[in-house]
Amino acid sequence: MNHIAVVLLTAALVVVLALLAAAAAGTLARLDGATYPAALMRAATTFAASLTLAAAVTGALAQFLP
Repeated sequence: MNHIAVVLLTAALVVVLALLAAAAAGTLARLDGATYPAALMRAATTFAASLTLAAAVTGALAQFLP
C-alpha cells in the first residue's frame, strides 16, 4: 500500500474529527446560553486543542517506529 496515501488519509481523518469536536463544542456552548462570538471561541479552542493533541500523540508514537 502506498505510504503517502495512508499518511494523507490519516491527516484528513484527524482534521475531520477535530472539526466534529469543534462543532459539538460550539453547539453545546450555544445551547448553554453563550453568545455567538463566545461559542465560536470555544469551538476554535477545541479545534486547536484537538490538533495539538494529535500532534503530541504522533510525536510520542514516532519514537517507537523504526
